[in-house]
Amino acid sequence: MSDGDSTLSQAADVVEEASNHKALDVLARSGFAVMALLHVIIGAIAIAVAFGQPGEAEPTGAIEQLAANAWGPAVMWACTLACFGLGLWQASEATLRMRRAPRKERISKLISSGFLAVAYSSVGVSFAGFAVGLRGDSSKSTRDFSASLMATPPGLWALVALGLIIVGIGIYFVVKGLRLGFKEELFHFDGRRRGRLIDGLGIAGHIAKGVALVLTGLLFVIAAAKHKPDESTGLDGSLKALQDHPFGPALLVAIGAGFIAYGIFALVRSRFGRM
Repeated sequence: MSDGDSTLSQAADVVEEASNHKALDVLARSGFAVMALLHVIIGAIAIAVAFGQPGEAEPTGAIEQLAANAWGPAVMWACTLACFGLGLWQASEATLRMRRAPRKERISKLISSGFLAVAYSSVGVSFAGFAVGLRGDSSKSTRDFSASLMATPPGLWALVALGLIIVGIGIYFVVKGLRLGFKEELFHFDGRRRGRLIDGLGIAGHIAKGVALVLTGLLFVIAAAKHKPDESTGLDGSLKALQDHPFGPALLVAIGAGFIAYGIFALVRSRFGRM
């Protein structure tokens, strides 16, 4: 190993040690708790929508609910910090902590944790926007993004690819739920009633989230196929589209309940998760 490689390795060791600091662990767990709360609120909104009530069943709709109180700005900044902390922790999981793992595992972790780092950080950006008085509409933003993308030469196929990626992530969540893949993220409670309850929440939550993501991805693909970017409306639009089908409201209630289950599971993850 050259002196340059040795210096880089030592620097990476220092950064990795810093990433294991208790403060980042606390921030990451707080971030999981924030995401848990968002899922519970999204689930509750989805159930309300199924019964004809207004609401946006997506992250910005849930954030708006949290912001609507006297402590709103302080809550927004606290949630911003927690989400960025969780994003940073996932980034360290994707890179620093996998340096000595086999190449296949490194690539897999880079994709999974890298995606989560971006996702959690983007939620942090949304919280920051609300903290400074900017109210976002994710459905409109998604439509605008799709329209801008389709205006470019490769845009049609890029939108199809994006939709298929989201569908793939949704299928991953469903399979993870069915195979109890989430159990490796927690300290186990096997043989206890609490363990069976957590397993049930994990299964229902992951399947519901997976189904919602599959529906969201399909809307992107359909919008591209029909050359109508206004039909790619994100999570809120995909859930509300169920209302037009005979069993849609019942399915919407089931997905909403699943999101609440996922939120409770994520709250358990924030306390008992392996870090």
